[in-house]
Amino acid sequence: MPERKYEEIIKDLKNKVYHPVYFLQGDEPFYIDAISDFMEENVLNDMEKEFNQTVLYGRDTDIMTIVSAARRFPMMSNYQVVIVKEAQDLRWFSSRGKDDEGSKEKSKEKEDPMMLYLQNPTATTLLVFCYKYKKVDSRTKIGKLLKEKAQFLETKKLYDNQIAGWIKSFLKEKKITADDSATELLAQYLGNDLSKISNEINKMLINLTDKSVITTNNIQEHIGISKEYNVFELQNALGIKNVLKANQIINYFEANPKSNPFPLLIASLFAYFNKLLIIHFTQDKSPGSLAAATGINPYVVKEYVQAARNYPAAKLEQIIGWLREYDLKSKGVGSSDQVSEGDLMKELVFKILH
Repeated sequence: MPERKYEEIIKDLKNKVYHPVYFLQGDEPFYIDAISDFMEENVLNDMEKEFNQTVLYGRDTDIMTIVSAARRFPMMSNYQVVIVKEAQDLRWFSSRGKDDEGSKEKSKEKEDPMMLYLQNPTATTLLVFCYKYKKVDSRTKIGKLLKEKAQFLETKKLYDNQIAGWIKSFLKEKKITADDSATELLAQYLGNDLSKISNEINKMLINLTDKSVITTNNIQEHIGISKEYNVFELQNALGIKNVLKANQIINYFEANPKSNPFPLLIASLFAYFNKLLIIHFTQDKSPGSLAAATGINPYVVKEYVQAARNYPAAKLEQIIGWLREYDLKSKGVGSSDQVSEGDLMKELVFKILH
């Protein structure tokens, strides 16, 4: 059975097209949680859930318990749902991780309750494995069997340049639009943690009266990201060497340290200047090539190219060295004096701009 996409599985579930086994694995937990949450909330009604829905956790259960639950028949319902959360903690997977060609191991395999179940699963059961941050080796017999018999989803972390587009798609599903500056601001500030992004957006939507369009004003008011004083705007100010604006933003950061932690600043600036350095060494300077090489959203490639013109490659290498140095200083390494993070930010920005 070919690997499924998240959208395909969700579409089937919404259309009440169910399958006996689902195996959801990978580095991006958002999609795994979204599918298992949908099944937990929507496959059965409240009355059916009481007798026909079982949620187990890998650390606290075992394969015999899971198979016994899966083999039961539903009571007063067409289906039962068995969800195994944190399935990566099941000791069974590690014990099945390597294949042994010995006859003793083959004999055990024939008697393995889960291997037997997967070959002939109960049609009225939806058995769901949520296997986060890891992957089952597809070369092993269990890996091959899961791919053959289960609705198999493998999730991957999105690249930074994909986040703004994902935010737009996430909002579109809710029939909401957002301008490019708003999605870029969210992407820059919230990073690539899809669960965190979705939670922040959902909290914001609760407080909005007009939910049709998201603006930078909405983000500033309800998420606490200043549309004028944020890491994204600091990067822009440094990129065009706007000394006044850069210092205004740094002063704002110093006055609001909880909203603008120094480690976030360092990480964001490191990524920013590293991308400018990549631009210098990318031979094909077409927007598409630069977007692919740097992971920059094509929407802002021109701004990065202009910034790269303001910073020679040698200067960028120096800046990246300073960023490492000031990251260590903020942790008390390499600095004998007690210097505040605000002073470190000001020193760093001064060196970058001069």
